Formats: sequence, C-alpha cells, structure tokens
Amino acid sequence: MSPPDLSVPLGETPAKDTEDIEDAASWLDRVLELDVAAVAHGGHCVARAQGRVVFVRHALPGERVRAVVTEDRHGSFCRADAIEVLRGSPDRVAAPCVWARPGGCGGCDFQHVAPAAQRRLKADVLAEQLRRLGGVSLDVEVEELPGGALGWRHRMRLAVGPDGKAGLRAHREHDVIPISDCLLAAPGMLPPVLEEDWPAGDEVQVERDAEGVVYASAEAIAEPVWHRAAGRDWLVPLGAFWQAHPALADTLCEVVEQWAQAPPGGCAWDLYGGAGVLASVLAGQVGESGAVTVVESDRSSVRAGQAALADVAWVHWRLGRVERVLPELAGSRRPDVVVADPPRKGLGRAVIDQLAAAGPDRLVHVACDPASLGRDVALLAERGYQLRQLRAFDAFPMTHHLEAIALFHRD
Repeated sequence: MSPPDLSVPLGETPAKDTEDIEDAASWLDRVLELDVAAVAHGGHCVARAQGRVVFVRHALPGERVRAVVTEDRHGSFCRADAIEVLRGSPDRVAAPCVWARPGGCGGCDFQHVAPAAQRRLKADVLAEQLRRLGGVSLDVEVEELPGGALGWRHRMRLAVGPDGKAGLRAHREHDVIPISDCLLAAPGMLPPVLEEDWPAGDEVQVERDAEGVVYASAEAIAEPVWHRAAGRDWLVPLGAFWQAHPALADTLCEVVEQWAQAPPGGCAWDLYGGAGVLASVLAGQVGESGAVTVVESDRSSVRAGQAALADVAWVHWRLGRVERVLPELAGSRRPDVVVADPPRKGLGRAVIDQLAAAGPDRLVHVACDPASLGRDVALLAERGYQLRQLRAFDAFPMTHHLEAIALFHRD
C-alpha cells in the first residue's frame, strides 16, 4: 500500500533522542518525542522528526507522545508505536483489550479512541482520499451500525501457531498471539475454538450463523452456514464471502433499493455479486419481465446464490472474473443500472472502461477502501460518471476500516 497523503501542514518536530539519528539506518528501536498531526489512511497518525515522516500507531491528532520506531526501510518515512502519552487528546480512552497495545494484536487500530471519535477519524480519512484522489470535496459522515463497538464480529479468520493453538497475528508480523477471546467477536463465539488443537500453520475460519450456532473449520470451503438478509435465507459455505458485521448486508440492501431505481422490466447487473444478496433487491425492482445478471468468480458463492434465488428465474449467473465476463456481456442488452461490490483494490481502469462502454445510466459502487474509492471516482468522472450521493458506515468498529457506498449518474 502506498503511503497516505501528506499534503496537510505538519509541524517539524525534532527528535528528542540524545544520539545522532540523522543516519536513517539508526532509527529502528529509537524513541522519539513527537507532536502528532492528522490521521492517515491505515490506522495511524502522521508526525515529523528531522524532516522525515513518522506514521504513529496508538496516537491521536493533537497529542504529544513518546514513540518507539518499529520499522524503518531507510526511505522518507518510518513507522512507530506510541509508548507514552505526554499530552493527551480528549478523545483518548483506555483500551478495553490488553492486546491493543504496542507489540500487541494487529487487528484493532482505534481501541484507544472513543467510538464517536473513531467515526470522525474515519470520515476525515474518507473525505481526504476523495479530495486528493477523486477530486471531489464532500462533507462525510460515517454512520454507526447497531450493536455497539464490541461483540459485533460474526466471522473471523484465526491463525494457528506452532503449538497448534489458534490466535491472532501481531501487527505487521507473522507471530501468533495466544488469546483466550477477542472482544470484537460475538460473545461466546471464540473460546471453544481457541481450546481446540489445529494443524500448525493453518488458518481457521470461524462464523456465527443467524441463530447463534458457531462453525469453525481449517478447510478452504466447509459446511454451509445459515444467514438471513434481504428477507431471505442463505446457506453460504463456511469460508465463502459474507459480511462480518451482521447489520451490514441489510443496510447495503436498503441503500441499493433507494439508489438503484431499476425500472420494471429493466436490466441490471450485479458485479462481484457473491451469493446475490444485492441482486435479490434488483430482481424485486425489475420484476419477472426484467433481467438481473450476477457476475461472480467464486463457484461456491454462485451455487449458494442459485439455491437461495431458485424461485427468481430472471436472475442469471455468470461464473468468472468480472473483467473477463464483461466483454462477453457487451453485445447483450444495455443495463439500466449496475451494482458493483469489488474487492479492496476497487474497480480499476480496465473494468471502468468496460462499464462506461456498456453505458448504464446509474452505477452503485460499494467500497471498503477509501483510497481505492477515490481513484475510482476520478476514473469514472473521466468517463462521464459523476458522484451524486455517498454514505459510509462504521462496519468495523475499533479498526480503521469502513464501508462506503456511492451513487454515480452518467452525464
């Protein structure tokens, strides 16, 4: 991942280490005294020391901290963990988890931040990425989802250490932390799994279904897990894609229903469609005289979607990568609306070129990465699609991640 934007004014702060640290090779493990500036994309804040940028975790904008350098690749920036707060922010709170600390778990970025302030930080990052990469200035709000900041996560992937015990990885490390539970996981979901022995070096997928039953397996694709979304039941194999936050699927469905406006008898595409949850919304709008095409590369998700939507004959499935299937769809009926939920890297130039050639009037873009969304906004604008509405949700409390959904209209 490229370094975040550093265009915001950042005060030069001399390092307080008494030894000479002008040689970049000597910065690793050094302790610096830093004035912390803006939040940056990636779960850290920005500071400066002797003309170099320092990305600081466990800090907040406006704080003064002592931080130890944890990574230095001899470039213009390095990474550090705040180990002492000399001047704190009013948004700072005590982290509820003992592993949310320097040298600890890499899963959470903002446990030291009050939940409302976490959402403001995420909004700042999203707005900055849209401005810098997308060329649009918006007032952004990151909306809270039901369930609170802890106990919301219903699917997790655990790493297995050399001792056969599952745990979570340390930040930017392969080491496995031997936890007894995770405060982000739904209550009671992890302890039985953590007590078991697993093949060393494997990963364990853990999911809690709609009735609270917990499934765990180290297999790539295992038995199906029952979920409920869009008013339907979905049996999705353990390990296939499903939203980690139990409220997010229905939330996205509600927004798609408002924004897609697929006409009765119309044509809609659902790209990166998974098991077809959003396609079910589009199918309800176009009706039996219309057509919805789902494009998805994961065979198990397609099978799950075909079973869940077996009664909706006007939903058609195409198995394959979106960039390879779109040329095959080029000669078919022009879509009135396209819904796309790409992976973290976003749509990208090749897919956007193909979409623009297809010519839908509206595009609903679901994005989990602010930088990727910003780049897609700029590429879509070049091809005549302007950003009209944007909503963002705190679907990953305590982390720097969020989920955004954007509506584009063709000029």
